[in-house]
Amino acid sequence: MSATLLRWVCTGAALGALCTTAPPAHAAPGAPGPEDRPVTQLLTDLQRLYRSAEETSETYNATEEKLKEQRARAAALDRRLAKARASVRDSRSDAGRFARQQYQATSNLSPYMRLLLARDPQRALDQGQVLRRAAAGRAATVERLTGGEKKAGDLAGAAKRALAARTALAARQKKQRDRVEGQLRDVEQLLSSLTVEQLAALRQAEEADTADAQRRFLASGALGGSPATRPPSRQGDTALDYAVRQIGRPYKWGAEGPKAFDCSGLTQRAWAHAGRRIPRTSQEQWAELRRIPLSKLRPGDLVVYFRKATHVALYMGDGKVVQAPRPGARVKVSPIAANPVLGAVRPDPKGRAMDRYTPPKLPAKAKAVSGSDIGYDRSHAPGATDSR
Repeated sequence: MSATLLRWVCTGAALGALCTTAPPAHAAPGAPGPEDRPVTQLLTDLQRLYRSAEETSETYNATEEKLKEQRARAAALDRRLAKARASVRDSRSDAGRFARQQYQATSNLSPYMRLLLARDPQRALDQGQVLRRAAAGRAATVERLTGGEKKAGDLAGAAKRALAARTALAARQKKQRDRVEGQLRDVEQLLSSLTVEQLAALRQAEEADTADAQRRFLASGALGGSPATRPPSRQGDTALDYAVRQIGRPYKWGAEGPKAFDCSGLTQRAWAHAGRRIPRTSQEQWAELRRIPLSKLRPGDLVVYFRKATHVALYMGDGKVVQAPRPGARVKVSPIAANPVLGAVRPDPKGRAMDRYTPPKLPAKAKAVSGSDIGYDRSHAPGATDSR
């Protein structure tokens, strides 16, 4: 999801659902309604709401990854515990059998007297060796039983702690999910309170600000004086090609594909398609992948946005990126400066640039989604299609 300036098309059913003049339900008494605020203030409010929701969404994604790891750890502990308990049962069975044998062979004669009274002393000595070996086997069984019981007890404690951790993570995840949904409802309330004229003005303001930001960014020389496309690595080319083929698919927070994506879900899936596993969230991608100067950007590299690294896109070349912007929008090509750039990272820092490179051809539908975003509406409302 992007906190880019609002791109809104208010047509058809959107007019009835969103283009009303009622103030948001959360507006404080006496506070100026949206109709009383200038476009710049509305734009700022919308950006703030989207950024807040995106930050919480990425936190949710991080918790989801931890929960997956904890589930796997708990399952592995359960398997080990079941195996340890089976081993204890077997050891107890062996110990019981040895105990019965010991009872049945009990004699008041000492081993020395049995040797003196034996008709075949050598045979008695041989039997003694067997008995000593049996005694050693019994001792090993007892030791194995004792050790197995301790191991099973330790594993049971670890499994209990793993279950508690998994339960705590699930509760945290639910709170984060509820918070995202509440924040997105705030976005919906703001948009639904605006008039057709305000929505059109927001669209124009966004387009003007984005174009101005892109001009200033390119003029700054941040891309090395020219946004010309450098050749990517073979994996970078594969990742970008995958992302381009997703153009037009809907944004859905928490989604990792293949039918819908959020921003980091798209970048992770694209690089996984190229054969390289990268972290799930934009913050983790920024923290764990190799950072590179913007002047060294090549297709497939990841451009990270905002001070808290809450948004990410794939660099396409020529000063553009492929991204999953925000709820109500679709995967699209955008100017690199559509959001405030934090920096860039390279998932394959050792990948050698291709000798020959042809940029991917954009699908026909790319033009339809390259302009204004659809905007947030009921069809993408929180929980509308989320099975979680």
